[in-house]
Amino acid sequence: MTPVGLLIVSHSTRLAEGVVELAEQMARSVPIVAAGGMDDGGLGTSFEKVMKGVEEADQGEGVVILADLGSAVMTAESVLEFLDDDQRSRVRVADAALVEGSVAAAVAAEAGAGLDAVMRAAEEAVPGAPAEEGPEVGEPTASAVLTLTNRTGLHARPAAVLAGRLSQFDAQITINGADAQSVMALMALGARKGSQVVVEASGPEAEAAVGMVRELVERNFGEPE
Repeated sequence: MTPVGLLIVSHSTRLAEGVVELAEQMARSVPIVAAGGMDDGGLGTSFEKVMKGVEEADQGEGVVILADLGSAVMTAESVLEFLDDDQRSRVRVADAALVEGSVAAAVAAEAGAGLDAVMRAAEEAVPGAPAEEGPEVGEPTASAVLTLTNRTGLHARPAAVLAGRLSQFDAQITINGADAQSVMALMALGARKGSQVVVEASGPEAEAAVGMVRELVERNFGEPE
């Protein structure tokens, strides 16, 4: 199934392209499109760019639009008025922080979340928020203490890979007490190379979920040595 697409709308061409570059590191298969700046390259938002961006990002499962400032939101909402009813039903404008929301939405889309779930992930990514507490796991049925050996620890791409993989398990799982199925919660831990992490899980697929974490850690999340 094609993932939900993302459209990044900014007053700055370079800012929109930078957010896309970051989000693409988390979600290689997600259509993520930049619509930044005016048609002449100046600061502002372009109706034409946003309209074209919606068409490019929508590959059948819909689009979540993230914008940097109020007038960018207004441009995106104006575009919605010119879409046909079918496509309009597949487009959402998220009330979210541009960078954090884009990262969270990209991870959710990569994991196969639907349109509304991707928008919710974007809107729940709050800048500067402390690591959110993980789900109540009760008495863990599976656990592990692991040491991070990859260069970047649980930052950016490794956190996205881990959260995306774990979202597919029927289990409640935490890492150092934070929700292991949330990329923002994992990144907020600030776990670096050499850090020990405590993984705990309960539920039908607890053993498999912990095993997945162990495998990713031992493989350095696919990073070079």
